[in-house]
Amino acid sequence: MAIIITDECINCGACEPECPNNAIYEGGIEWKYSDGTTLMGKIQSKDGKEIIADDDQEPINMDIYYIAPNKCTECIGFHDEPQCAAVCPVDCCVDDPDNIETEQDLMDKKDFLHL
Repeated sequence: MAIIITDECINCGACEPECPNNAIYEGGIEWKYSDGTTLMGKIQSKDGKEIIADDDQEPINMDIYYIAPNKCTECIGFHDEPQCAAVCPVDCCVDDPDNIETEQDLMDKKDFLHL
């Protein structure tokens, strides 16, 4: 499953540079599939939509840091544990029960993001 940042976030930003997928954004900032990945041009999202990798996507949270679930792989293929959770001083990076994925799903997502 992807990781989420809870409302306990203190906006310290420690998590953002740790993400190997550039899936963490400051509140209110638009995100892109292409940020920190090899994705370019037209891509097909997990739900089958065609998207331009460089197009801005709506921020998921306006007030605190957030994780784009379509880019979060729980650091599978990079590290032994999610790095955002490892560095968070208030333990607000937790499993997202609304985005349950298997380890293979996460590895497939990693491969998709980093061709």
